[in-house]
Amino acid sequence: MLTDAYARKFNYLRLSITERCNFSCAYCLPEGFRSVSRPTEPELSLPEIKNLFLGVSAAGFRKIRITGGEPTIRPDLMKIVSSASETPGIEIRALSTNGWNLKRIARDLRLAGLTHLNVSVDSLNQERFRALSGRDSLPIVLSGIEEALGLGFQSVKLNAVLHRDTAHSELELFLNYVKSRPVSVRFIELMRTADRGSYRDRNYLSAGELRLHLLKAGWKALDRGLASGPAQEFSHPDFVGKIGLIAPHSEGFCESCNRLRVTSLGRLKLCLFGEHDESLRPYLQSEELALTLSERIQGLLPGKPKSHFLAEGRVGGARNFSVMGG
Repeated sequence: MLTDAYARKFNYLRLSITERCNFSCAYCLPEGFRSVSRPTEPELSLPEIKNLFLGVSAAGFRKIRITGGEPTIRPDLMKIVSSASETPGIEIRALSTNGWNLKRIARDLRLAGLTHLNVSVDSLNQERFRALSGRDSLPIVLSGIEEALGLGFQSVKLNAVLHRDTAHSELELFLNYVKSRPVSVRFIELMRTADRGSYRDRNYLSAGELRLHLLKAGWKALDRGLASGPAQEFSHPDFVGKIGLIAPHSEGFCESCNRLRVTSLGRLKLCLFGEHDESLRPYLQSEELALTLSERIQGLLPGKPKSHFLAEGRVGGARNFSVMGG
């Protein structure tokens, strides 16, 4: 397993397969993806992605999360999921989606070998969902989640970005939702990006407020597993589902980092908010080259900082989450 200068071990890769998105979320792309300048080079091809899976598996990565943009836009998504499933050593194959297409493709994703599913649902209030996402799609998204719950995924999780004015009312709606459903709803602190810094400042709420509310209501914090993402999850004996908090602004958040990112153009990001990235594309042109990725990535890991610099207002190359892969 690859290790950085701070003894953090890396077994989790987030791979963006496209920058494109069909939603226009207020905190990411309020004017839609059409407003974003297009990259001049093509997205990673299916053969390049297959070689990436081979290389990172040989380097000790056991969890792959496919992200975007909106990854279900890519017509070869099922082939990408199948490639991850067929790669020895990759035990967890996850997907993050806005859910617009989930009802139609959930069964195919499961048959292709997807094990974990995350769906962005920023509100269970239809009007609020439309205002945040730019799409009147909440009923479609929720029906896709219900479809997925019957297909045997190892986990189904919902992601909701915290907003100051509505956080507590949304928490009550989601608590009712997880009362009888085996899902984990994770509330994510609003993060600053270069494009949406002022939006963050107007709407930010610390996840600590929800944490206190949950603890007072009898929820208990759960231990995090080796392949876990950044969420601190909570359970309650009266609820089938769980609540999670992702608090990148909290002290010590980066100490347990176990993940690296590769963009849809094949660039390795050591940190979501890092200043620099490095192209892995030359190593993805053959299986032989891909098997040298471990040495290449290990050589770059000394450049991974101990922590991000969000508290100082520094977001590195983070223009928006669609480009970065979330």
